[in-house]
Amino acid sequence: MKGVPMLQMTVAMAIFGSIGFFTGKTGIPAAELVFVRCICATLFLGLCWLVAGQHKVEVWRKREVIQTIVCGVFLVLNWVFLFKAFEEMSITVAITLYNLAPIFVLIIGSVVLKERMTVPSLLAIVTCFLGSILIIGIQNVTSFTDFVGSGFVWAILSAVCYAMTMLIGKGITGLSAYAMTFVQTAIGIVMLWPFMNFTEFIGLTDSNWLYIIGTGLIHTGFVYYLFFNSLRKLSTVVISALVFVDPVVAILLDVLILDFQPSGLQTGGILLIFGGIVYTIVKQEKEVVSSD
Repeated sequence: MKGVPMLQMTVAMAIFGSIGFFTGKTGIPAAELVFVRCICATLFLGLCWLVAGQHKVEVWRKREVIQTIVCGVFLVLNWVFLFKAFEEMSITVAITLYNLAPIFVLIIGSVVLKERMTVPSLLAIVTCFLGSILIIGIQNVTSFTDFVGSGFVWAILSAVCYAMTMLIGKGITGLSAYAMTFVQTAIGIVMLWPFMNFTEFIGLTDSNWLYIIGTGLIHTGFVYYLFFNSLRKLSTVVISALVFVDPVVAILLDVLILDFQPSGLQTGGILLIFGGIVYTIVKQEKEVVSSD
């Protein structure tokens, strides 16, 4: 029965989509928020892992453990850069640029892994590049400082790190999803601990703490439980479609609650980017089906 997994994935993506709204209400910087998120995910998913008894049957291969650790580094950097982007620009713009990850998978695969770049893939990349120029409002950027301060760099870095997470994680088949995430978020705690400014947590309001705990337990622990519980029961085509619930919810919240009003050029850029991404995903699915 596919109905329950589809509902779980849809709910997970919808909650993911609200993370930008929550982030802005926490009152703490990106690195500190990701640190809390890693702690919550490690405890929550570690408990699920133990209760399900999956830890007893894990197959630990040295190569996969190393891959998982490297994946964890990129996953944590991806979160930090995304939250930094939320601090500097609207959620709509940040989340749109973040969803360029599949395009970066194509580019990195072509450059590093020497995978063949087709004309349609190149067309999708050019389309998304043009969309990025429009969405950032390049005409308003008069210096390199303005460019960096716009948040564009953070959003692009988050997309690149997400792409690296996808590429490196593709070869991990022995470890369960719970084991992978437990290792990755535990790595995040170790990575971020030396850089933590714990004074950022002093003087926070009850509302701040509510959003912080919500981001940790709901957006990380609970959401990843739903995500992993449904992931292996759905086809790649269905997952690719449902993933777009995330940016749709993010953009709706930004426009309806935070009153973000994209300009005509930004709207055009958003449409170009998502058009290129949808085309890329559909094209990849057709290639997979035809090769089977």
